[in-house]
Amino acid sequence: RVTSSGDVYDMYLMTAAHKSLPLPTYVRVTHLGNGRSVVVRVNDRAPFGKDRIIDLSFTAATKLGMAAEGIARVEVVALDPPARERIP
Repeated sequence: RVTSSGDVYDMYLMTAAHKSLPLPTYVRVTHLGNGRSVVVRVNDRAPFGKDRIIDLSFTAATKLGMAAEGIARVEVVALDPPARERIP
């Protein structure tokens, strides 16, 4: 499927979906239970379940150690986009 940003969804890339952040936005997601962090590119919108703030790709969830559970308490921090993606 095509994401909201026009990318073809690939569950093996480090991507995420968020309701309101600009596309693309890079965010650092930290699993509050184990301290692991990843940086992902928000490239989609999603139908979130109740009390969910972000949906992660399979690879991002695996690296955070939360793929088996499916959900975890996380902190999400928006990062500055790389210069090549800034709008002049």
